[in-house]
Amino acid sequence: MAEAMETEAEEEFYVRYYVGHKGKFGHEFLEFEVKDGLLRYANNSRYKGATMIRKNVHVSDAVVKELQRILDDSEIVKENDEKWPQPSNVGLQELEVVLGSHHISFRTTKLGSLAEAQDCNDPNGLKAFYYLVQDLRCFVFAMIGLHFRIKPYKLN
Repeated sequence: MAEAMETEAEEEFYVRYYVGHKGKFGHEFLEFEVKDGLLRYANNSRYKGATMIRKNVHVSDAVVKELQRILDDSEIVKENDEKWPQPSNVGLQELEVVLGSHHISFRTTKLGSLAEAQDCNDPNGLKAFYYLVQDLRCFVFAMIGLHFRIKPYKLN
């Protein structure tokens, strides 16, 4: 019974990312999560009257495994956000990951560039976070784009 519980814990996977701020256009944010093969995406930008975008898509085991590989290769589970800048009026970022028996949760200010990561008390840890977030965002945007924007090819 203990072996089955260990195997289940090793296979458990969840990732959630949020970045947002409250400004003159209200609460603007980007958020996505992957749990049990479901990718949930939300983008709320009120700029020029835009409305919230919400997309849900079931992804294959290969997609989940690739996300796990990205997270594993980043070694983000070895980092600690204690010395990272606190969320500010610029905004905040949150990352929560359950990767097997590891469960991490980070919360820091919104970063506009890598240079901002250099100015903290843990530049290497924040750089690892910054690069991971860029990889995750690109991956998720690609998955959403592939699923929702590709128009079928018409045969004549």
